[in-house]
Formats: sequence, structure tokens, C-alpha cells
Amino acid sequence: MDQLLNKEELEFAQHMREFYRTEIPEELRFKVATGQDLTKDDIVTSQRILNQHGYAVPNWPVEYGGQDWTPVQRHIWLEEMQLACVPQPLAFNASMVGPVIATFGSKEIKDRFLPATANVDIWWAQGFSEPNAGSDLASLKTSAVRKGDKYIVNGQKTWTTLGQYGDWIFMLVRTDPTVKKQAGISFLLIDMKSPGVTVRPIQLIDGGHEVNEVFFEDVEVPVENLVGEENKGWTYAKFLLGNERTGIARIGMSKVNLARAKAYAAMTKTSRGTLLDDPLFSARLTEIEARLTALEFTQLRILSTQAAGSDKPDPRSSVLKLHGSQLQQDITELLVDVLGPQGLDFVDSTAVGEGFTDLPGAAASALPDYFNYRKVTIYGGSSEVQRGIISKAILGL
Repeated sequence: MDQLLNKEELEFAQHMREFYRTEIPEELRFKVATGQDLTKDDIVTSQRILNQHGYAVPNWPVEYGGQDWTPVQRHIWLEEMQLACVPQPLAFNASMVGPVIATFGSKEIKDRFLPATANVDIWWAQGFSEPNAGSDLASLKTSAVRKGDKYIVNGQKTWTTLGQYGDWIFMLVRTDPTVKKQAGISFLLIDMKSPGVTVRPIQLIDGGHEVNEVFFEDVEVPVENLVGEENKGWTYAKFLLGNERTGIARIGMSKVNLARAKAYAAMTKTSRGTLLDDPLFSARLTEIEARLTALEFTQLRILSTQAAGSDKPDPRSSVLKLHGSQLQQDITELLVDVLGPQGLDFVDSTAVGEGFTDLPGAAASALPDYFNYRKVTIYGGSSEVQRGIISKAILGL
């Protein structure tokens, strides 16, 4: 990537590289590098250090903690963060609800929520998907009926990631059932301590508890918690998803995970020497590396032509989401194949070092990650939806 950057951008990359490796605690970066689960405190600690130095929410307006950076600088900020194995700012705060509030919220809502959101004084949860409204999000049925100065909210959200930590939840709710489905949706902020809000865990195939169901039974929400205009929530949701998909390719993280697979392959003995000397494995590795490089070039091309500060979603972000998700899955599969039977030693990362010291560092998380990463071609807009956006909005089919 360095060959594509100018002198100022290279200096900026070096600055961020040094900052991440000196200011973020090494134990946090080690947990990311070895695939261990991060605690809530880990994520909060990292983001508050970033926020203290102005690096938590660079995509926000400057008056609320953002930076007057170019799209390429924001890419470097994220790329170097991932390469340094720094826990990323909480996406629900930094990349989702924060930009929506900053772009469409009233001055009162901005002042009330944005500083606390940047510093994770509020941990946000996302209330979008429902049992029958996932990829077809516009079919959501959770209702918000206005009664005086309050909305009465009833319904259910599902797949609420890390909702067990949530202080507040940003919601898409149906405020007008009489119009076409996209036109009757609003964007509402709800305190998760409100009476009538119930959070229930969903057990996942990787053995973890990452997502939840959230139920709303006659929950009273002040009208002042509405973001923007009533029934304009679909516009705000598309803006949010466009922001989410631009960074969702996780190119830097894929580089780190690919390096883990290569390092262990170099230690795996075969009749030819090591696994890296096997022509079939080498061809597979080279193909993934080439695709990852092509995706990075694509991201840089998109960034170089993006209008800074535009509030319109860029349909090209769907290309990044589609191919970035597939690469993430392919790399987790590669690591499992490299480890072979050792990868089947499916243990909690907390058990490593307690009777599992002979287990390769990559093995503890390899199979859980493989199972968990089945989700990446679904969340943030499924691959099928991305192909539809690409065919219509980019190719004009």
C-alpha cells in the first residue's frame, strides 16, 4: 500500500503506526493478535485512549471529536489500527449511530449524545433486524405509536450483537403502517433500562453468547428521542449501512489473520519441507493474497473519488462488503485446514495456559472463528442483497 501513498500520507501512516504501538496497552493488542475474546472493559479502555487523543471517531464533525482528514487518511487510520491489533472503536457507537446523529439529529440530540457516545459512556446496541425482517429490513413490524409527548413501542428485535452490554439502543420502528413499508419507518433512541425492555441471550454455534433477542412491551419513549424527522428512518438507515459497509471489509484484520495462517504453515512439517512448500497450499495462499490486494486497491480507488462529508450512501461500498466478507471466511477456513486435527481442540481462550500450553496459539480460536465468521456474509446486508445493489446501482442492470 505504501507505494500508492504520497509523502504526507506516508508520514501520517508512520505516526499512526507508532501511536498504536506505544499508547495502546500491549496486553490488549496481544489478545487481538492471538484471537482471544475481548471483554467489555477491553473495548472501553482502548476507545477511551483513542478518544483522549482525538482518534476514536475521526469520521465525525470536528466539534464532536472528529478530524478534518481526507478519506485516504481515514483509511490509513483504520488499516494501521488493524495491523497493530488494536481493539477497534465500538462500531455501534463510532460508525453507526454516531454519524447518523451527527448528520441528521437536532442540536439538542447532538449535544446530549455525541460526547458520551465517542467516549463509550453510553454503550449502544443496534435494533434493526427482526425475526421476519433481516435481509428484508423494510418489513420490520416493531411499532411506535405516538401518544402525546411519548411513543409507545411494542415488538421484538433479534441478533442484537453485544446487547447484553447495552445502555441505549438505536431502533428502526414503524410509525406509519398505512404507507409503503419503506416510507413509514422512524429512527428512535431508547434507554434499555426502560420498563418493558427485556434482553434474552442467543447461544451461538461457536459456543459463545454474542447476540440477543430484545423484546419491547409498552415501552414509553420521549418524542424528543426521535432522530431527524418522523417516517424518514429508512433514509437514515441506508446512510448508516453505507458507512458500515465501507469499513466492514476489514482488510487490515484479514492481513493479520492471513499472517497467522502463514506463520503456522511455516512451522508445519510435510514431506516437502513445510506446508508453505506444498504447491497446492501455496497456490491457495497466493490466490487469497491476490484477492486481498485487489480488494485493497479497490477500496483506495473508492476513497480517492469519495466526496468528503457527503451524506449519500456510496453503492460501491457493496463491492467492499461482498468481497471482504468472502475473504474473511476463506481465511478462517484456511487457518482451520492448516491446523488440521489440532484445530479441533476447541477450547475457551480463557483456558489457554491452564493445561493447554502445548496448543498452538492459533488453534484455540481457529474453529470458533470459523463457525462465527459464517455470519459475515449475512450481517451488514447479506451477500445476496449486495449483489442486487451492485447489479442495479453500479451496473445498471
